[in-house]
Amino acid sequence: MNRNDITEKIISTKVSKGIKWSDVADKVGQSKEWTTAACLGQMTLNDEQARVLGDIFSLSEEEQKWLKVVPYKGSLPTQVPTDPLIYRWYEIVNVYGATIKELIHEEFGDGIMSAIDFSMDITRTADPKGDRVNVVLSGKFLPYKTY
Repeated sequence: MNRNDITEKIISTKVSKGIKWSDVADKVGQSKEWTTAACLGQMTLNDEQARVLGDIFSLSEEEQKWLKVVPYKGSLPTQVPTDPLIYRWYEIVNVYGATIKELIHEEFGDGIMSAIDFSMDITRTADPKGDRVNVVLSGKFLPYKTY
């Protein structure tokens, strides 16, 4: 048994029971974005969070222990993603990455946006031309230090 086995069990149970990630997040007490990432094997849960997921997804105590192990982060199976939705994010970074970098450096200076001190919010906005996907990424600015 490994973390991937637990992730597959969570996904299978979610599908078979018709569970929504937002409902899981409400029970875990975290955002739907963080909770989904955790359920997909990308975050480390504490004892209580693992217990709650254990109850929701019928995980044994041994399986719950895997939810508390620090994961190997990065879930893409290939360097260039082939899933159309994930590929669009790859495309966004390819097309707008240099622009994003330039504007962050102009506003903040030499540094990076943290993916550790970070939050994300995904929402839907109705639009007569087709509903819009709104994604807000918020990461702490970390300046490079001189030494």
